[in-house]
Amino acid sequence: MERRNFIKNSALAMALLSIYKTDAFAQSNLLSAYNFKPIRNNVGIFTEQGGTIGWLNSSNGFVVVDAQFPASAPHVIEELKKLGEKPFKYLINTHHHGDHTAGNIAFKGLAEKVVAHQNSLVNQKKAAEKANNLDQQLLPDVTFGTGWKAKVGDEKISAYYYGSGHTNGDAVYHFENANIVHVGDLVFNRRFPYIDRDNGAHIGNWIAALDKITSQFDNDTIFIWGHSLDPEKVTGNKADVKAYQNYLQSLLTFVGAEIKAGKSKEDILKATTIPGTPEWKGDGIQRSLTAAYDELKGA
Repeated sequence: MERRNFIKNSALAMALLSIYKTDAFAQSNLLSAYNFKPIRNNVGIFTEQGGTIGWLNSSNGFVVVDAQFPASAPHVIEELKKLGEKPFKYLINTHHHGDHTAGNIAFKGLAEKVVAHQNSLVNQKKAAEKANNLDQQLLPDVTFGTGWKAKVGDEKISAYYYGSGHTNGDAVYHFENANIVHVGDLVFNRRFPYIDRDNGAHIGNWIAALDKITSQFDNDTIFIWGHSLDPEKVTGNKADVKAYQNYLQSLLTFVGAEIKAGKSKEDILKATTIPGTPEWKGDGIQRSLTAAYDELKGA
């Protein structure tokens, strides 16, 4: 990243830290300088705060997948505008969570269409109404059920919905010519995931969805993850998808065995690792354990 961008963002981060200095999570994210880089065939990624953004620079317009936060979304817009004076054809959301959609508002009056799965729209609106900030949202105006397609320049984009996973509204987006798939939060690369049961998450279905993904896409496919333990590894391949699927399966197997052995939920939550998946680390293992316990107990 260019030095001037680092200096500008460092100054912004320090200013924001004066407001959020008691929030350790905010501090760690605000201090992240952004990274804007191409991957293949005019498709690239942007990282700063929140979920990884994907982008397409086509001959007749831009496409952006996910939008992070209001403070970071303008940075990807700024970088794309440097590539040419073109319209923003589509802003696409992988799911409704705020670290992927709060930045939608930066595209108001800019993006021609905002696209998401129909459940993602319902969830985003519900969350905004609960937080009393609906006026700060840019909601999807194009929704779909099982799939959606669009052609932008020479690139074809296909969306797929595989049922409940991380939420009940996760979709993946395939840039067909580039053979790059943004899977959003259907893969947390080597870090413990957030499993949003309040919004329809289901680990068993999630495992099945990952089966469909690995069957549908080939060994040349580059995948973009929503989150990664190593911020430099927000892209990967089918082997990484299968490794994450193994994490979820191992999670259910472990918690199921603990329940069968008569362990209490309190005792199960004391685990610090999931057997067979030592690569998965970070904060939040209790979220995985709780979600698996509740799902297996039918709570």
